[in-house]
Amino acid sequence: MVAINKYSDVPLYCQLKNIIIKKIENGDFKADSKIPSEQDFCEQYNISRPTVRQAINELTASGRLYKLKGKGTFVAAQKTLIKIKDYTGFTDSILDSKNPAEKNIISIETVSSKDHEFLTEAFCLKSSSTNDFVAITFTNSKDEIISLNVSYLPLALFPDIIDDLNNNRDVLRGKYPLIPTTAKSTLDVICTEQKDAAYLNIQPGQPLICISNILYSKSAQPVEYISAKYRADKVRLQFENRK
Repeated sequence: MVAINKYSDVPLYCQLKNIIIKKIENGDFKADSKIPSEQDFCEQYNISRPTVRQAINELTASGRLYKLKGKGTFVAAQKTLIKIKDYTGFTDSILDSKNPAEKNIISIETVSSKDHEFLTEAFCLKSSSTNDFVAITFTNSKDEIISLNVSYLPLALFPDIIDDLNNNRDVLRGKYPLIPTTAKSTLDVICTEQKDAAYLNIQPGQPLICISNILYSKSAQPVEYISAKYRADKVRLQFENRK
């Protein structure tokens, strides 16, 4: 067992933080497992409760640990790294997917632009007009879910989209002028709504990283709108720029 050196210049709480981090990295404290109580740490390392509490609070604030009321403190799972320099608006696209029907689709429904104002803006529609879209909701996988995605496709451009998806056909079959070639993305931090919480397995109000994408064809016609909501506790975004 690694001991805490009370004669070191390194504060005791920092030494405990480093011990806990090392145990997480070594696999001694596994993801989503409960760590020892404050009292256990006090007795194990012969240190005070305020020292232990400061170490745990700082690790919780940094995302290494998380607390469940009445249950204790647990190890946070390592976040999935999304490198922004590699990210494109096509990542969660239905149109750009080779096998869209193989995505973990939750629902397919028809919606109106009248009830979704962002579609009116994204597709440059007249505010007085009503246009129908197919909304395809899907998650990143069937296992560990870190994102909830919704793709909106105009029925005027893809009248057979629902049948194509149900029969595992190519959505862009014979529609070459509509192949997406460029994308415009917007990033926001939002709170989880009640309707999304169950899919993402988190409580309403928790932060999400929302990336909205508009895909355009070669002729600059908008062909798909995608909303991808990522769990902020599961995802890290890495930005890299070169001059």
